[in-house]
Amino acid sequence: MAARAQPVGGTGRAAHRAAAPRPDAPRPVAIWPGTCAALGVALLVLGTLAAVAMRAEGGSGFGPSEASALRFTLIQASLSAVFSVGLAIPVARALARRRFAGRRVLITLLGAPFILPVIVAILGLLAVFGRSGWISGALGAFGLDPLRIYGLHGVVIAHVFFNLPLATRLILQGWQEIPAERFRLAAQLNAGPGAMWHLLEAPMLRRILPGAMAVIFAICLSSFAVALTLGGGPKATTLELAIYQAFHFDFDLGRAAVLSTVQLGLTVVAAVLALRVPVGEGVGAGLDRAVVRWDATGRSATLLDVVWIGFATLFLMLPLLAVLVAGAPGLLSLPAPVWSAAWVSVQVAALSTGLLLLVALPLSASIALGRRQLGEIAGILGLAASPLVIGTGLFVLIYPVASPAHVALPVTALVNMVMALPFALRILVPRMQQVMQQNARLALALNMRGPAFWRRVIWPRCRAQIGFAAGLTAALSLGDLGVVALFADPETATLPLQVYRLMGAYRMEAAQAAALLLFILSMGAFWLLDRGGKFHAEA
Repeated sequence: MAARAQPVGGTGRAAHRAAAPRPDAPRPVAIWPGTCAALGVALLVLGTLAAVAMRAEGGSGFGPSEASALRFTLIQASLSAVFSVGLAIPVARALARRRFAGRRVLITLLGAPFILPVIVAILGLLAVFGRSGWISGALGAFGLDPLRIYGLHGVVIAHVFFNLPLATRLILQGWQEIPAERFRLAAQLNAGPGAMWHLLEAPMLRRILPGAMAVIFAICLSSFAVALTLGGGPKATTLELAIYQAFHFDFDLGRAAVLSTVQLGLTVVAAVLALRVPVGEGVGAGLDRAVVRWDATGRSATLLDVVWIGFATLFLMLPLLAVLVAGAPGLLSLPAPVWSAAWVSVQVAALSTGLLLLVALPLSASIALGRRQLGEIAGILGLAASPLVIGTGLFVLIYPVASPAHVALPVTALVNMVMALPFALRILVPRMQQVMQQNARLALALNMRGPAFWRRVIWPRCRAQIGFAAGLTAALSLGDLGVVALFADPETATLPLQVYRLMGAYRMEAAQAAALLLFILSMGAFWLLDRGGKFHAEA
């Protein structure tokens, strides 16, 4: 299970330009489907925002409450990025310096929060850090006050929970890129831990950290479910939550349009920074020898690394354990509406995954054949798009001709596909480029084009990546609590929305059991599709 994949972006442009075929060169597959897919994503994101703005009548504009939502959004995103990256540095350093049984499994498990449904993670965090949680119970045994998780600190804790694994994997990759020969030379020069840090590790971090922080900041800008459940009041309102309130409760399209414009502009800027932030020069090539860290052999260094690895493991695994412990007793006695919502979620996830493959496969092939600007468009807009902005625009377009509740599920699947597209491209494009470089000339010589090339060349060699992207999309779609909250009627709900409704009705036992069911479905869908892609896949 991988950590959160970086969206397709702007690194390594010179190499890709050099490898790209000439504009007039023959190609084994057409590029127009990828062009249409990229333009369709752009039309969906920008067109829905235009629809909201054109239908707005008057409205309250950008007032003090909107400024407060903008300020809170920037503060929580900044704090989340700083804490996620700050905590990830010692964790990644400890994992880079240590080799132990189960290390690979632990690194894989640390990626679990990415595909974990947000509402499930929130229930787990409440069970551990809430007023009646495990830590508050332990504090109460010593006569101390319980923890309070609602508010800014609760939102930041939740975001750190989701993004600490991502930051750890990004920084760990930077440590692994330092050749073993650099550490060997530093040891031969009798460089101590401090000198090793200043000579090798600090320059790598200066190269890696800006991009990691920009990516996490961009992700946290579009926080909805976390702020909805852990915000604790009007003072903890993000722009996404303010859009939902303006649309769902007040039906103030003018205010929703203003907030949507600000949200889109903010996320576009953050996405561009995340994709184009300078990464500096690399650390050079090595001979792929095993890294031996002579600066980490002391007892104090070993103890420090064990403490940081243990902290990360407990922080990320305890909420998952809490969900299992709290939800297992009621899993078999769930009410009928929960099972109905689970079936709805499975249908939405299947439709979303199918749409993703229809868009991502031709788009990734077109990028691999030299149309890199398509990836820039889809990557930036997909990362910057706000689910609620798209949902609000689609509601405005659909409302005059049909009941929005009747198309709630297809719209939810469509928006989920757009949200997963940047990550799917990051998975598919590198492998697609490799396949094109190795096989395109031979296929053209054999007059193998179009569907035959897809069936005989791309599919066998990209099955593992296709399965991973499909599993990731299905898991994210199953756990989404966003646009469905705008469209669903009281009789229709996905499983995350049903869990939220049970929480609002203070039926916590049923909510915890439903959350466990959602956890099982998400992890099961990811495992089945990812495993299915790798089954008998050709190298």
